[in-house]
Amino acid sequence: MLRQQFLPVAQLQRQYLDPTSLQCRLTLEIAALLILSLSGIAGWTHWQMQQILIATHTQQVAYIASRFPQDVELYSEMLPMERGLEKTIENVSVSGLMIWVRARDGQLLAQSPSLQSEKFDRIDWQSLRGVPRKPQVYQVGNQHLILYMGALIVHGQDLGKLYLAKDVTQDQRQLMMATQRLGGVCLGVTVVMVVVLSLRIQRSLQPLQKMSQMAGAISAADLSQARLQLQNAPREVRELAQTFNRMLSRLADAWEQQRQVVSNISHELRTPLTIVLGYLQSLLRRSANLSDYQREALTTATTEAEQATRLLQDLLDLARADSGYMHFHRESVVLMDLVTEVAAMAEQFSDRAIQVSTSETLIAPETLKVSADRHALKRGLVNLIDNAVKYSAADQPVVLSLQFTETQAMIQVGDRGVGISLADQSRIFDRFYRVDEARSRATGGHGLGLAIAKTLIEGMEGSITVRSRLGEGSTFTITLPREVTI
Repeated sequence: MLRQQFLPVAQLQRQYLDPTSLQCRLTLEIAALLILSLSGIAGWTHWQMQQILIATHTQQVAYIASRFPQDVELYSEMLPMERGLEKTIENVSVSGLMIWVRARDGQLLAQSPSLQSEKFDRIDWQSLRGVPRKPQVYQVGNQHLILYMGALIVHGQDLGKLYLAKDVTQDQRQLMMATQRLGGVCLGVTVVMVVVLSLRIQRSLQPLQKMSQMAGAISAADLSQARLQLQNAPREVRELAQTFNRMLSRLADAWEQQRQVVSNISHELRTPLTIVLGYLQSLLRRSANLSDYQREALTTATTEAEQATRLLQDLLDLARADSGYMHFHRESVVLMDLVTEVAAMAEQFSDRAIQVSTSETLIAPETLKVSADRHALKRGLVNLIDNAVKYSAADQPVVLSLQFTETQAMIQVGDRGVGISLADQSRIFDRFYRVDEARSRATGGHGLGLAIAKTLIEGMEGSITVRSRLGEGSTFTITLPREVTI
């Protein structure tokens, strides 16, 4: 049956926040469009309101500036000039407007009664170029002022300079507060819209996510049963799902044919090869009347026949594993005894030094047990030792070590050989994959030893990993669930 896979929350978050995912890209693009659109609307609204505010106050100041000389002329006909200036200031004054008049020598002639002269004396009028022509808004410190400075001419006589200053700071602050509120509303609308659109996009992409999860969960045993059902999906996604299902059917047929071919060929060839090998071995035992050339030829033929027989047996084992016919007889196994036995056997047949070591914290080796098939575990371990012997120098030992945790037991097979590159480490457990073709042919390898070891160990609910560096050697680690002793 197809295995159901449930992704953890952290992995789901990484998937949804992945900038390369379609959902994340669509959400970010729509969010960017919303932010740009609402920001543009808010900015345009703020600009329009500010223009209206400025226009209203500048028109008022401009009107007073144009009216001021006429009123001075009227009052000066009835009153002294200084009194006429004060009377005119009182007449045209409005809330927030400061007016004062200075003679050309800098003497103050008249001013608004509530004028805070020290605040306006700090204004650098010379730096405000162009101000005398018409009222403009300037920021002075933390205040916003509409400033005007112009010549005061009465009856053709230049009396000095007329200064007008209207404080619009409060109105400007209210405008900024209104703009901030508008920006907050736009931000809230953007967040709500992004969340809603993200959920909608996520729902629309669920069929594709189901296809991705199924493709990641399918194994060779699931090909004939795995089918994708997406009745409520959009038409384009349904067509993709149908194509996906047809591809699974073709893969299932091809995989079944491959298994049948491998199994049939292995069965058909194993018997005649066994007979041939038996005859060759019998001839070698009776080789007293044979020449050296004939004995050498028989030895070569026997060796090749033995390799072919082992290859066929390996192929049969893999075919059984693929078909689900490989069964394991699980029993309690003391790892120290098994490792010692395999090391002695491998040392005898390989003429190489095989060392056995244990963790310093393992006080009682007989307590380190696993529930495993003894024969399968020995065969997997022999394959790893054989691999270490082939790819390391003859004067270098192969080291078997036992490690453990509270729940797991580990057998490590280490060598000081040529090592394996990082690119090859992910493929060395593939069938028929050989890192060095020339060396593999010289040592008689077919690229199945590690694949069989992996199949056997995983069939006992264990795992096998490799750690290697070029020129320094490799360490293969078999990990099995530790048997709890009561």
